[in-house]
Amino acid sequence: MDTSAPIPRRDTQELRRAGWIALAFVAVLWLVKLVEEFAGLDFSDFGVRPGEILGLAGVLTAPLIHGSFQHLIMNSLPLAVLLALALFNYPRGAWRALLLIWLLGGLGIWLIGRPSSHIGASGLTHGLMFYLFLLGLLRRDRNATVIAMVVFFLYGGMVMTVLPREPGVSWEAHLCGAVAGALAAVLWRRLDPPEPLPRPSWELEEEAAAAAARDDADTYELPRPAQVPVLWQRLPDERGVILEFPRRRRDEDVPPTLH
Repeated sequence: MDTSAPIPRRDTQELRRAGWIALAFVAVLWLVKLVEEFAGLDFSDFGVRPGEILGLAGVLTAPLIHGSFQHLIMNSLPLAVLLALALFNYPRGAWRALLLIWLLGGLGIWLIGRPSSHIGASGLTHGLMFYLFLLGLLRRDRNATVIAMVVFFLYGGMVMTVLPREPGVSWEAHLCGAVAGALAAVLWRRLDPPEPLPRPSWELEEEAAAAAARDDADTYELPRPAQVPVLWQRLPDERGVILEFPRRRRDEDVPPTLH
């Protein structure tokens, strides 16, 4: 990967774009739940069912399905925040990480999960949280460190939910998503180049002083002879005019001066 090209700074417009994409993704989850509710359907059979061949289809569909609106609400805000931060600071690696968390996390549930139908996007939220936090430790650039601190401050409690705690909660999804997110951070930690740091003020002041000195030298330096324009040139056939001046009298003709 060529990183010699100048790296554009990520600004508010990029953050707004990442936020809208994350909200659109969450809106899809709400749309699925609304269709299930108003159509009187039950999508829970489309979850991951460990050990069953047909249950492998749930690897693709389980994150889109939630057992209740409360379940969906609990996952919506963390998913929107974490996905927006990932897309903002890691535009190249975020989609790869999301895909890996989605597929590898689902396969992990199918392998180690309890006999049940595992549904919900909590595996994605845990995977994104571990992805962002571990990238801050591995990359150590300014933006990655700040985002890792913010993520851990907001959702650091997810570290405790990768172990069995509450009945009816798929800790397997949390654990497998976290492992997949950590793996994505290790694999693609260098995929997105870090944002260039602002230059120190003293370097800018030194460059400004040097530029001012060069300008002053160019202003007060005398031009070279070849650079001086010729104001008048004598034509080849032009002849001069002889002007006669009155002759002075001889010294003997001048009367003496008395003192």
